[in-house]
Amino acid sequence: MASLATTAATVAAGTALSAYLRARLSLDHDLLFLRITSNTVFHLVRAVRSGRVNIFYVLESHALSPSTANRPFIWFEGKSHTYAQVHDTVLRYGHYLRTVHGVKEKEVVAMDFQNSDMFIFLWFGLWSIGATPAFINTHLSGKPLVHSLRTSTARLVLVDPRVEAEGGLTEEIKGEFEKEGVKFLVVDGDTEGEMRGTEAVRAPDEVRKVERYVDLAILIYTSGTTGLPKPAVVSWAKIYVASQMAAKGTEMTREDVMYLSMPLYHSSASCIGVSSALFTGATAAIGRRFSTKNFWSEIRASNSTAFLYVGETCRYLTVTPPEIDPITGANLDKAHKVRVAMGNGLRPDVWDRFKTRFGIDTVFEFYAATEGPVGAWNRSRNDLSRGAIGQYGLFSRAFFEKRSTIVALDRETDQPWRDPKTGLCRKAKTGETGELMAALPPDDIKARFQGYFNNTGATNSKIIRDVYKKGDAWFRTGDMVRWEGSGGGRLYFNDRIGDTYRWKSENVSTAEVAEIVGAHPLVLEANVYGVQLPNHDGRAGCVALAMDQPRPDGKVLASLAKHSSRGLPRFAVPLFLRVVKEVGLQKTGTNKQQKNVLRDEGVDPAKVGEDKLFWLKDGTYAPFGFKEWNQLQGGAVKL
Repeated sequence: MASLATTAATVAAGTALSAYLRARLSLDHDLLFLRITSNTVFHLVRAVRSGRVNIFYVLESHALSPSTANRPFIWFEGKSHTYAQVHDTVLRYGHYLRTVHGVKEKEVVAMDFQNSDMFIFLWFGLWSIGATPAFINTHLSGKPLVHSLRTSTARLVLVDPRVEAEGGLTEEIKGEFEKEGVKFLVVDGDTEGEMRGTEAVRAPDEVRKVERYVDLAILIYTSGTTGLPKPAVVSWAKIYVASQMAAKGTEMTREDVMYLSMPLYHSSASCIGVSSALFTGATAAIGRRFSTKNFWSEIRASNSTAFLYVGETCRYLTVTPPEIDPITGANLDKAHKVRVAMGNGLRPDVWDRFKTRFGIDTVFEFYAATEGPVGAWNRSRNDLSRGAIGQYGLFSRAFFEKRSTIVALDRETDQPWRDPKTGLCRKAKTGETGELMAALPPDDIKARFQGYFNNTGATNSKIIRDVYKKGDAWFRTGDMVRWEGSGGGRLYFNDRIGDTYRWKSENVSTAEVAEIVGAHPLVLEANVYGVQLPNHDGRAGCVALAMDQPRPDGKVLASLAKHSSRGLPRFAVPLFLRVVKEVGLQKTGTNKQQKNVLRDEGVDPAKVGEDKLFWLKDGTYAPFGFKEWNQLQGGAVKL
């Protein structure tokens, strides 16, 4: 009896010790890291050895397998397409493009398409014949659109009739390119009929041959917020990594349905969303575009169990009124099957409100850049890691820091700090904000960073050398992050270099200010930026606010001032408020906040349209108009 008690006590002690060590060392995060990396290596090595790196072969494998051939791969506006059906359609579209329009292997073909099943058919149709798609941002017009098309080098542009109808791709633009031999093919009903009527001929394997797994798979453009869009080279290897990160991070199975309403021209929806479903044998449910009105109804109609968000998507969902069943009167906020939300940009001030309101069990927040060779992820089911872009155990953090680093910044310039004697940089300490960088092989940069298509200057601008030793090379993300926590630790995003502004000799993080101001109960969205003022050095803090009360009275303005002062250092409290009409007025197609237009307009009442301006005065926010602006210009006021 005594021996049984001793054994039970030993087992209990061992279990408790195991649980303690698992939590203390964050072993769960190490295990997730191992699952992601091992699956990536497995799929990539197998593809290289078989000569089938082109991801078209993954689709073909599912289409020819009895276990997956008749499972749904694509759902769009109520219609499903099985793996076998998608494969058949892809072969027809690819053969049509090859025989009718002469598309050759390695040729770049531009796609100016909204989200649809047709987008997938054309994308994989191009891959099936060894061609390279260039995804064009459908929101572009004028000079940015011309630049994007020209830098793609495409001689054939596939156009969505809806995009043509919206007028961004004008006859003038088409005429300019047609003089240069570029052809625009509007894929309307007649063209679609021709493609579907084409024989489903499989091109020989030779046309899909990939020399190196870091070769070009897709051209995906940067957002263009700091200049014209640049075509980033997305390699086959990057898609393998992204798909496995998402599939294993969300614990995806064949039974899952991933809802994707973010634009497919962006790498999050295409390389992460569609590709993770493809590799798993799951279903990708495509939404034509993000709409708070249609979001949850399409989630329910498609039986989605997961969805992808980017930027402020979750905020926009959280601030909309509840959807009420017109028959039963029931609140439909939790009437869905979603178990995990995956994406990047979910802010700490929205995190818990979003999870609680919609009953989301798991958030899988990731960090990545289309062109960048660095990524991080945080699978979170509790409050401990709220807002983190990465969560690691001891071993996975060691690997992360072998391939990446956080470099201390010069607080005067927000550029990497260099020792005046050695000229080398310093690694940021735990809790210290620095710039995230990724290690590059000094003699073979393209092995990890393929850069921008035909743009050596832009590529080289992302590379910094002599960081920790002479001759080393690193990729600059332009993002400021920091490590926090014990065990492996948690990685937090602080701000973009360039968004951070300097006021009263202090650096102010727009992300941190937005988190505090956004937590005010009447604030729906807070977009923070620095503005230049007459007769003042640096930039003063301004926040564009969308509020429940679009015309805030004195009581609300006082509460905003008190709330901000309580949560922020004095130098970081916004000096100006700009109250806008609704959420999402300044955002990209991927729901990321834009700041450049707001920064340029500043607080000049003549430039802000009908928006109301307020400034911090005597402990509250007071109206700011032409009289106050003239006082600033004349030097009568010093802030």
